[in-house]
Order: sequence, then structure tokens, then C-alpha cells
Amino acid sequence: MAQTQVDAIEIAQHSSSPSRGYRNYVLFVLTLVYAFNFIDRQIIGILSPFIKADLGLDDAQLGWLKGIYFALLYTVMGIPIAWLADRYSRVNIIAISLTLWSGFTAASGLAGNYLQLAIARIGVGIGEAGGSPPSHSIISDLFPKEKRAGALAIYSLGIPFGVMLAFFASAFFLQGGSADWRTVMLSVGLPGVLLALLLKFTIKEPTRTTSIAPATEPGAALGVAEKNKPSVTSSLKSLLKIPTWWGMALGISFGSFGNYAISTWIIDYYVRAFAGLDITLLLIVFGIINGTAYALGVWLGGYIADRWGKVNKKAYALLPAFALIIGMPAFYFSLQVEELWLSVGLMGFLLFTSGSYLGPSFAMAQTLAPINVRAMSTALFFFVLNIIALGGGPTLTGIISQALVPSLGEVEALRTALLYLLIPYGLSIAVFLWTSTKIVKDWKMAESRGL
Repeated sequence: MAQTQVDAIEIAQHSSSPSRGYRNYVLFVLTLVYAFNFIDRQIIGILSPFIKADLGLDDAQLGWLKGIYFALLYTVMGIPIAWLADRYSRVNIIAISLTLWSGFTAASGLAGNYLQLAIARIGVGIGEAGGSPPSHSIISDLFPKEKRAGALAIYSLGIPFGVMLAFFASAFFLQGGSADWRTVMLSVGLPGVLLALLLKFTIKEPTRTTSIAPATEPGAALGVAEKNKPSVTSSLKSLLKIPTWWGMALGISFGSFGNYAISTWIIDYYVRAFAGLDITLLLIVFGIINGTAYALGVWLGGYIADRWGKVNKKAYALLPAFALIIGMPAFYFSLQVEELWLSVGLMGFLLFTSGSYLGPSFAMAQTLAPINVRAMSTALFFFVLNIIALGGGPTLTGIISQALVPSLGEVEALRTALLYLLIPYGLSIAVFLWTSTKIVKDWKMAESRGL
């Protein structure tokens, strides 16, 4: 009887599977949404030197704007939004969230003082909380576990492509510093509303994947997931018992601590350290680096992990660790050399290697989680990630830099603050290596539940 029910579930899910073309279209649109997420998130770091000059801010104030003001409500709102996404239309949640964060980004361009800009950044964070958890859940329902890391790596390309577009838009509108930073905010914020409409009217809410329940349980047939919607508390408890889940969450968090700090402070550093540089050219080059080297690293991370993972499940944790071991020296020397473009090239190599942890980490957040709490898994994953990385990286770098300015000056203070990022990168490597010792056992437990 139990086998009959399992077969019925598998047949029903297979027969209702969307076409490959439609799956890829949904993945493309969600990736584009994620790109807008990072356009709106990254833009304040790119415009930082102009905002600082216009509003008369110091590094500590900028650090709060780039980090914790955005991250705090972004992380807090992610949990209740994920609870909704495990029960209601994920497409609607993403469309509403995209409209909110795009509108607040545009509103940032209207801010006349520090407080108004801080409120707008908090609004952006609230909106963006509804982006990734339901998107990850949709992708996991559309793609089987063997292709999940690759699909989520493609989705993660929204990060480098979004950052690339933010750099290109800034270069285009600033025109060497002659235009107002407010124009850039308005120009990158408003198109997101149009994308929300495209999402709403061209993507259907997918059928949720069902787990295989024992034959003796009530509802142990088609639609069992609909009859087994856990509370927030039980969802969190089930996730917190998985060592690999925690390891991947902390590994990506420490690595992203460094990446977020770099992405929001690197333009400030180059403007200070290399007086007279062509800011437009620098923005274009960083846009190209993010759209090529970083994007390639993100894609390869998912591609290699899926293939290596077929013969060794440890690959999902070992690959990020090995990549960061290679990338850390490049980062260190990028802050030591006195030639601008050599420094930029070394920084680009770090981006290439560090992109590798995104696909494997997000895949484990979905694969190891019970099926009916996948959106919650992503939300909690992002809660850990963003409190540590997005909230901590830019903010602490700004605070440290400002504290060192009186003794070192603005250039050396920021350089020193950035060098401290070697510590979280080292922690990331250590955690990924530890996780590789737990992943095989946790994968088998997930298989027993049904992936």
C-alpha cells in the first residue's frame, strides 16, 4: 500500500511538471528580480563618495546606512514573510515586495538629510525581505534536487549582474561626477515597478512539491504537504537540528561579511587612495568585473558542486573553502600595491573565487530542509547571513575606519579597516571545512524524508 502511494505521488508530480522552457523562463524572471534586489542594495555603496560630500557624513554614519539600517528589518521581516510564503501565493508576495523596495529606492533620491535617507534605506530592507525566500521555494519546486544547486547558482547570478548594472547606471548618470546622485537613485528604482507587473501577469504559482508520508498517517497521499503546514516554532526547531545547515549558513555569512564590506566601501577606498582617477572608468571596469569574473565564479560554483557532489557530497562545503583559500592572498595584495589597475585586477580575482559559495550554500538550505518549510529555511538562512554579513560587514568597517581616521588619516584608516576582513574570510574557510565532515550524514537523513 505504501509503495502504491509513493508511486501515485511521483506520477502526479511528473505529469504536472511544467515544460523546460517555462521553468527556464521563471528562473530568468526571478533572477532578474534578484538583480534588481542587488541594484537597489548596492547603489548606496557606489554613490557613497557623492552622498558623503553632499550631506556632510562621516564613515561611521555611512557604515550605518550601508549596513545595519538596511539589514535589521530586512532580516526580521524575512521570517513572517517566509511563513506566508509557505502558505500563500509566492508570486504575489514577490511582486508586492519588489514594488515596495523599488519605490523606497526611488524615494532615497528625494532625501534631503541623513534621517530621511536612513528611513528610505529601512524601507528598502523591508521590501527586499520578501524577495529571496519565496523565490528559492519556487525554484526548488520547479527543479529536482540533482539540478538545484545549478538552478540556484543561476538565480544567484542576480547578485553580480545586479551589481554590474548598478555600476553601469551610476557611470552613465554621474558622467564623471557632474550629475546628482539623486538622479541615479530615481533611475534605478522606478523600473522595478514595471518588472513587478511582468512577474505578476506572466508567472503562475507552481504546485508545491509533496513529501512522502508513511501509509499509516492521515493524508499520506497526494497533497500531504497541504495538510502538514508546521508552525514557525516547529519549522525553526527542525532546521536548527541540522549541523550542515548551520555550517553552510555560517560559512556563507562570514564570507559575505567580507564581500558586503568590500562592495560598499571599495569605491570610497579607490577615490581616496588614488587621487585624480577617472571615476566613470572605474565604475565601468567594476561593472564589467562583476558581470564577468564574479558571475563566472557564481555559475561555476553551482556547476562544479552539482557534478562533484554526485560522487562526493562533501563537495558542497569543500569547494567554497578551497576557493576562498585561493582568493584571500589576492585580496591582501590588492590593498598593498600602488598601481590602481593591478589592485582592481586582484580584487576581481577575489570576487571570482568568493562567488563559488553561493550556489552550494543556497542549495543546502533547500535540500536539507523539510520540504514544507523551504521558504522558512531560506528566510532563517538569510536571517543568519544578513545579521552577520550585511548588518556587520559595512557597518563595522565604517566604524573602525572612522575610529582610526584621527591617527591614520582617511586613506590608511579605510585600508586598515578593510584588511581586518581577512579575519572573517578565515573563519569562513574554517567553518566550510568543518561542515564537510557533517554533510554526508545530514544528506542521508534528508533523503530518508524525501528530497
